[in-house]
Amino acid sequence: MNRDKLIGIYAQSFRENWERPAFSDFQGSSCSYGEAAQLIRQIHSYFRESGLRKGDKIAILGRNSSNWAISFLAISCYGAVTVPILPDFNTEDITHILNHSESVFLFAAETLFEKLDTEKIPGITGVISLADFSAITFQVQEEKEKWEKCFSIGHAGESNPENFVLNEYGDEDLSIISYTSGTSGFTKGVMIPARSLLSNIVYAQDHMPLKPGDTIVSFLPMAHVFGLLFEFLFPVSVGCHVTFLSKAPTPQLIVKAFQEVKPRLILSVPLVIEKIYQKRILPALQKPLIRFLLKVPGIQLLIHKKVLASLIETFGGNFHEIVIGGAPLNHEVEAFFRKIKFRFTIGYGMTECGPLISYKTWNAFRPSSAGELVDRMQVRIDSNDPYHEVGEILVKGTNVMMGYYKNEKATAEAIDDEGWLHTGDLGIIDSDNFIYIRGRCKNMLLGASGQNIYPEEMEAKLSNYPFVLECVVTVRDGKFVALVYPDPERMATEKPDSKKLEDIMTENCRLVNKELPRYSQISSIILVDQEFEKTPKRNIKRYLYT
Repeated sequence: MNRDKLIGIYAQSFRENWERPAFSDFQGSSCSYGEAAQLIRQIHSYFRESGLRKGDKIAILGRNSSNWAISFLAISCYGAVTVPILPDFNTEDITHILNHSESVFLFAAETLFEKLDTEKIPGITGVISLADFSAITFQVQEEKEKWEKCFSIGHAGESNPENFVLNEYGDEDLSIISYTSGTSGFTKGVMIPARSLLSNIVYAQDHMPLKPGDTIVSFLPMAHVFGLLFEFLFPVSVGCHVTFLSKAPTPQLIVKAFQEVKPRLILSVPLVIEKIYQKRILPALQKPLIRFLLKVPGIQLLIHKKVLASLIETFGGNFHEIVIGGAPLNHEVEAFFRKIKFRFTIGYGMTECGPLISYKTWNAFRPSSAGELVDRMQVRIDSNDPYHEVGEILVKGTNVMMGYYKNEKATAEAIDDEGWLHTGDLGIIDSDNFIYIRGRCKNMLLGASGQNIYPEEMEAKLSNYPFVLECVVTVRDGKFVALVYPDPERMATEKPDSKKLEDIMTENCRLVNKELPRYSQISSIILVDQEFEKTPKRNIKRYLYT
């Protein structure tokens, strides 16, 4: 296989797997690689005739689905730039991203598009439904008619392995703008070039054993690169059959999909694994009889084997390994899974690296690490003794982004003059370049399905509400809570009693949640009676309150 060019990998996989199943919506319809290629050809027919150019930005707004996947491939394989948008962003954030990215065309779930004000997104010339590729709206009626004409086999022509021709990117061409946040003033659109995607896919092909026909479940949001790369693009590159969970994933739905689809490789975030441990394993282990039997060496081994067999069945029974990423795994859970020899590993990455920084297969993984630095990348620890003294993790190499779209200040803060990307994570390495994360100097939190959440955005919104002088958003018992220091001047003037102040904060919480995506809702506000401790630069020492 020629692996020098990103689109060339897709094209070759499509040709070689033409008759194989490509995409399915869980408990819904399916299509083969050839049928997906036909839809891509029809979309390209309109792109060409409408004058869309290579490098134009085209957005996708919706939950994971076969048509989401086909839309992404159609955009990429035309040489345009994909702007995937999390469906959980609120309407203001979606509007801001569409405008900030300069997107000119949109594939969207109709229920999400209906909430947008079209007058506030003047750059979008046409919107296509992700449900069935029908036209939702166009600025010009003739363009709507052109879409309906072009999006037909009669006009576009039939696709076959011989005529399946795609446009190619240059290595440094921009392929994706991935927005890790949407609020104006916090906007970071990560510019991911073709070389980064290609590098991640080739690495995965070399280190994660998938073959044509293997099954995959896609439940992590494809608007983030972790799910996009390893539940979609990498599997497509080797001819896998990808099943998409189009509904908001819950642990119960995910397990049901695993048991029906029996995926060969599983990607997950810690929250899913930890919930399965807490709800399915821990209650059984804490029964008095089991606790007693676990102290008996021979019987302990039998119990562990039984738990392992049950876990393997929970995940479908067919997986080579489970790769966990996005945040640290609970130490108790990791230690138990290691003890019973469960096939899982922990990777480390970030959107800015498209995403992979480190990984090692489950049977060569080093406990408490985040895997081994991937080849094609370099790592440096910003400390005097990188093997023992914690410092910021810096990386450089093929996977690293081009920068943040239209945000030179943020780019300069992230990538220094020598080309090192400052990850914002703290850690050490060993002599074999295994990375051990010890903390975060970034403030990013992780949502239940792997969404990147920046507490500063939530805090900026909450600070606009009555009696809130300062606030810190953190995680308590798996939920987002806001610690609030009430404004002492207003307290002295209005003198609300404790019940009145509690009611005010409850209302503040309700109102701010209207401005926030569903995945970053604040569950409660906790009042503190002292001003937050700060650095000499007057930044709150967040680590004291997490």
